[in-house]
Amino acid sequence: MTMRRTLLFLAVLLLGWQLRGQEEITIRIKEGMPTIPVALPDFQTGGAAAQRNEVAGILHETLWKDLEFSRIFKMVPREHYSYISRLDPNAIRFKDWASIQANILISGQLELTADDRLVFSFKVYEVASERFIFGRNFGGKKDLARLIAHRAADEMLKHFGERPLFTSKIVYVSESGNDRDIYIMDYDGQRPTRITFSSAMDLLPSWSADNEKILYTSYRNLSPELFMFNIYSGKTELLSSGGSNYAADWSPVGDRIVYTSSKHGNADIFLKDMKTGQEKRLTFNPAIDTSPCWSPNGREIAFTSQRGGTPQIYIMDAEGSNVRRITLEGSYHDSPAWSPDGMRLAFVSRIENRFDIYVYNLKSNEISKLTENAGRNENPSWSPDGRHLVFSSNRSGRYQLYLVDYDGRNVRQLTSSGENKMPKWQKSLK
Repeated sequence: MTMRRTLLFLAVLLLGWQLRGQEEITIRIKEGMPTIPVALPDFQTGGAAAQRNEVAGILHETLWKDLEFSRIFKMVPREHYSYISRLDPNAIRFKDWASIQANILISGQLELTADDRLVFSFKVYEVASERFIFGRNFGGKKDLARLIAHRAADEMLKHFGERPLFTSKIVYVSESGNDRDIYIMDYDGQRPTRITFSSAMDLLPSWSADNEKILYTSYRNLSPELFMFNIYSGKTELLSSGGSNYAADWSPVGDRIVYTSSKHGNADIFLKDMKTGQEKRLTFNPAIDTSPCWSPNGREIAFTSQRGGTPQIYIMDAEGSNVRRITLEGSYHDSPAWSPDGMRLAFVSRIENRFDIYVYNLKSNEISKLTENAGRNENPSWSPDGRHLVFSSNRSGRYQLYLVDYDGRNVRQLTSSGENKMPKWQKSLK
C-alpha cells in the first residue's frame, strides 16, 4: 500500500443512514445523572458462515468496550443474559430485559456479502416504555469492522446529547531504534499508522482545527523547524525556521496557530495567520515562554513561562495582553492543556522529583491530582468530550501512552512496543 493510500485509509468515511418508518425518540443526559444500564446481546448474523462469527465478534466487542469506556453508559454484565430468553428482534420480551436491570437495549444485525463487505444495522430501545429510540445502518469492507463499531458508538453518544468520541484519533511520537516518527492511531490504541518517514527526529505533533493536518517539529534539516503535514494529500510544508521552532497549537477559531520560536534569540510565543502567512510576536520576556495552548473559544492562550524564576502556568489574551499567573505554588509546572469546556487546565507538576498530572479548575481555583504512580507522567491531552485524558508515562520502565478519566480513575495502557510519547488527542469531531 502506498503512503498516500495509507493516509487516505485513515480518513475512510463510512456510509450511515437513518432507519425509516419509525419515529425516533431523543433522550438527553443531564449533568450529574447516573450511568445508563445498556444491554448488548450477541448480534444476529447472516451471509458467509466461515467469516461472519469473527467479524460479528469484533463488532460486538469493540462496541461493548466503547460504551463501557464512555462514562455515560454502564454495560449489563454478560452473565445476566443467561437468566432470560435469547433476544428475538422481531418479538422482543422487554420485561425479560427489565428483569436484569437494563434501561436501554441494543439489537444488532450483521450481514456479510460475497465480496467481503459487511452491512451492520442496529436498533436502540428504551426498555421500560418498550419504545424504539433510534437506529442506524453502516456499510463497508469487513476489515473496517472496528471503525464501524466506533461509528455506531458515536451515534449512541450523539443521540443522547453527547459529543462523538470513538472515531477520534490520537497523534503521537513513536521511537524505535534511532527513529522518532509521527504516528496516528485510534483512540483505543488500535490501527497505528506511521505518517512521517524522516531519518531525523520528528517531535511534538498536534492537530489542525479541521483534523486534516498535523503540525510538528523536525530536525530533518539539522535544526528544529516547524512543519505541517496534510493527511489527505501527503504534502509537507515548512512553516517556520531559524532558531528553534516547536510546540505549535492550532486555534479552534480561525486559521491561526501559536508556537514557540527562538528566531529572535529568546524562546518566545508567536502567532501565525495560516491564510496570509503574517506573524505576530506575542511575548517579549527575557525568560523562556513556551508550550502555548488555545482556549476552546480561541480568546485566550495558556502557556509556560520562567519569568517568575521557575516554570509556571500563565494565561494571556489571544493578542498577547492581560497576562496572569495561574500556578502559585511549587517550582515546576509545564504542558498546559485546556479542557473542551474551557473550565479546566491539565498540566504537569514536579513535586519531590516526581512528575504527575494535575487539573486546575478555573472556576473554583481547586487543583486535583490525576496520576499516582512512580516515574514521569507527562504530556496530558484531553479527549473531545472532556471526560478522559491521554498522557505518556515511563511507569513500566519505557515511555508508553495511557488513558485516564478526568477524576483519575480507570487508567488504561494504550501502547506497548517501542517508546511512545507526546500524544495529542483530536480536539473535536464534526
